[in-house]
Amino acid sequence: MRGARDAEWHARIECGGEVAGAGFLVTRDKVLTCAHVVHGGNRPGPVTVSFPNRPKAGPVPARVVADGGWAGRSTDPGDLAVLELDQEVAVVPAALAPADVPYDDRKLVAYGFPAGYDEGKFTECRSTAPWLIRDEWIQLEAWSGYGQPLAAGFSGAAVTLVDTGEVVGMVTAMAGAREVRTGRMMPTHVMARYWPALSALVPVPGPAHPDGARLRGLVEKAVRAGLDCDPVRLYADARGPFDPPPPLEGFDSLWSAAWFALCEVDDMGTVTRFADRLGALLNAPAPVPSQAVQGSILVELDHSGAGDGTVLVEVSAYNEGCRQPVASDRVPRARLTGYVQDRIEAAFGHLTPGADELIAFALPRDWLDWPVDRWETGPDDDTPLGCRYPVVVTDHGRRKKSTRHVLTRAWQQLDGHPRTWLHRVPCGTAEDPRRLRLTLRQAGAGLAGFGAAPHSARTRPHFETSLTVPVPVIVWSRSGCDAGETGCADGCPGAAFLDAVDTHVSPVPPAGIPRRVLALREAADAEDGHWARDLQLLWDDPRRFTDQHATAVHAQVPVA
Repeated sequence: MRGARDAEWHARIECGGEVAGAGFLVTRDKVLTCAHVVHGGNRPGPVTVSFPNRPKAGPVPARVVADGGWAGRSTDPGDLAVLELDQEVAVVPAALAPADVPYDDRKLVAYGFPAGYDEGKFTECRSTAPWLIRDEWIQLEAWSGYGQPLAAGFSGAAVTLVDTGEVVGMVTAMAGAREVRTGRMMPTHVMARYWPALSALVPVPGPAHPDGARLRGLVEKAVRAGLDCDPVRLYADARGPFDPPPPLEGFDSLWSAAWFALCEVDDMGTVTRFADRLGALLNAPAPVPSQAVQGSILVELDHSGAGDGTVLVEVSAYNEGCRQPVASDRVPRARLTGYVQDRIEAAFGHLTPGADELIAFALPRDWLDWPVDRWETGPDDDTPLGCRYPVVVTDHGRRKKSTRHVLTRAWQQLDGHPRTWLHRVPCGTAEDPRRLRLTLRQAGAGLAGFGAAPHSARTRPHFETSLTVPVPVIVWSRSGCDAGETGCADGCPGAAFLDAVDTHVSPVPPAGIPRRVLALREAADAEDGHWARDLQLLWDDPRRFTDQHATAVHAQVPVA
């Protein structure tokens, strides 16, 4: 048990000279209390703070410098106020318990100021259960059937472990009836959601993380800047393969996600990646919307139904999404490349000169690994097509109207993002594909990266899942790792590929990925062994092809 002088941090809050509630000192000039203590009703006059266990010290003027956004009702969340004293006080602040300290079977005490006890009075209590009510409060109940119950005057009081003197929360409400001896407290980790500076004072479970302070600072900076980001996506992108997924209910704030990474995750790298990604968001320049006219060429290839010797081909040109048919035919495999070269050249004649061009190959799922970006540009130009133009592939299975609807909504949510968060699927992943589907949907993943090629038995179900979610952008290497069922050893080429994607592709907005990949393919063509030589990019923005014909290619070309 801590000494008597350690209790000097208990504070009495007065408004206009009247006792309004309790509080507790957390730094030399900051006191925490409930928002309703200083804002509730018609509180008269200025706020002052006094420390009853230092009777010779007079009241200190204070002002509210932060709050939790409490809306005024007893059931509203965010009932927290941060008071800044006019001057620092010579009082040792309260010690906060570690975030994971168990207290459901331990005696707790609170020090408040019920009517007739301006000098203060203790009450003993315990937590009823370890679970939060509305993700905000822990229910308290009296330790015994006698003694001082929680009552008016205890609001804002620190709830303390009696055996250590460490603070685990703050009283926010009491039952209101004499025969009911219950109340509520806001745990310190919930308080830290509303005032991130408190996180620096709450010990994190286990050893201190080397990037913990940096992450806290970035969260504070992001909150001050009003950064618009998705905490679930931020955490999902940073988490490692064995880290817990985001909670089903998501995160209600950026700090909630950061705190989850600090307290619930064993992988030290997750906090570092979280901090790196948050820092990149804060430092990213504001996106400049492109005014260029969009021009796209869609090359649809499909099985002919007459054996493997022929392919159904349809080529269309799109200006600002409006379709102009170019050619449609059944072509022998031996002539396929030349036929496509000629029709792409013809399709350029339908595009607005200078348009931001894109060539998309719509392929059956079993052909998605075709190296169409390595096809030569023309009969007299051996430059790989993907080194001359942005070349992407799309999946025939995602051409359904319902899927296009979902994809369009996903792209609308991605618009304006300064970078594209990568969800990594390593070649040796042990993640259940069903859990992957949930993670991708919750995180609103814009980019899924695979360490293995689609034909890999271990990750094939995960690849199918990413197609059907549907994830707007998917990348893999055609020569990626194929670990099989035995996993993958150190030095895995799939892991190196994903690291390179994270470094070179993720910093680009989703709409800019095809041109970034074009630059990478050009570099790879000039350098032996370049990691991007076999990079396959599935990039699928339905808004580039808004005037699609209703029927599939094989329905428009006669088989016989």
